Amino acid sequence: MKSPLVQALRSVALTVPDLAAAETFYTQVWHLTVADRVDGVLYLRGSGADHHLLALSEAPGTPQLLHITLRARTAEALGAIELATLAAGGVVEVTAGTPAKGPAGGHCVVIRDADGRRFEVVHGDARRTPDAPAPADRPQRLAHAVLNSHAVELTRAFLEQALGFVLADRTRIMAFMNCNADHHSLAIGDTDNDALNHIAFVVPTLDDVMRGGGRMRDAGHGIQWGPGRHGPGDNAFNYFIDPFGVVIEYTAEVEQIDDSYPVGSPTDWTWPPGRIDQWGIAIPPTPELKAAQRAVFFAPAR
Repeated sequence: MKSPLVQALRSVALTVPDLAAAETFYTQVWHLTVADRVDGVLYLRGSGADHHLLALSEAPGTPQLLHITLRARTAEALGAIELATLAAGGVVEVTAGTPAKGPAGGHCVVIRDADGRRFEVVHGDARRTPDAPAPADRPQRLAHAVLNSHAVELTRAFLEQALGFVLADRTRIMAFMNCNADHHSLAIGDTDNDALNHIAFVVPTLDDVMRGGGRMRDAGHGIQWGPGRHGPGDNAFNYFIDPFGVVIEYTAEVEQIDDSYPVGSPTDWTWPPGRIDQWGIAIPPTPELKAAQRAVFFAPAR
C-alpha cells in the first residue's frame, strides 16, 4: 500500500503576519531549528533528514496555506504527475522538471485541484544527515497534513488519480490517504469548507508528546485536544493552536502499514459513548480548536 509516484510528505508553506514572532515561537517553544532564510522566507527544519518542514512568509492578516510539498519517488514521476493531473481535471501551474524555488533545490511540478489545493512535488531536493541520537522533545519530520473538503470523495479521487495516493481508512469524518509505510501522510476532513485542518509533527517518543504538551502549556499555549491515541494510524497526539491560528499537533508511534493492511470503513471506527480516542482520557476538541480548523485557507491562484 503506497503511491507509485509520491515518496513522502516533506513540508508545508504558509504565510504568517509576524515572521519574527513566528521564528521565536517555532524555535524556542515548538523546538524547530532555522534551516535558512532566502528572499524573505524563513525555513525551519526538524532533527530528521528533510531540509525543512515549514516555509514561512510574512503577510498581513490570517495565515494562508501556500502549498503542500511532497517528494517524488523518481524524476520521471514528475512528468507522470503532470499528465495525471490534467487527466484528473486539475491544473498544472509549473511544468514538470522546473527548478524548484528555495534553498532545498531539486526539480518540481506544481499542481492544483479543482478546489484550489496547491501541491508542489519535488525530486532531487537537498537532504541533511539526521541528528543522532534523535534529540528528545524535538520534531523529526512531518507526520501528515489534514485538509478539509466540502466534497471528500472528489478530493480523494484527485489524490488517487493525480498523485497515486491510496485510501488506508475511511471514518465518518475523515479519509486517510497513504503514500508510504506511514498509515497516512495526507487526510481529508469531511466538512463544509476547504481549510487547512492541521499539521502534525512526529516526535521521537510518547514521552515527547507529553513533555511537549507541558512545554506548550508553560508557554501559554494550552492543549486543545489530548492527550490521546487515535484509532486510524494508532498514533498518540496532543493538539495546539499556534500564535497565529494554525492548528499543530505533536504525534508519535504512527502505525506502519503495508499491502496486507485491511482498509477500514466507518463501521470499523466507532467509539463507545463519551469516548473520542482509544484511551478515553483526552479532553474533547475545544471550540477554539474547531474554529481554527476552519480558518486557514489555500492562497488564491495567482
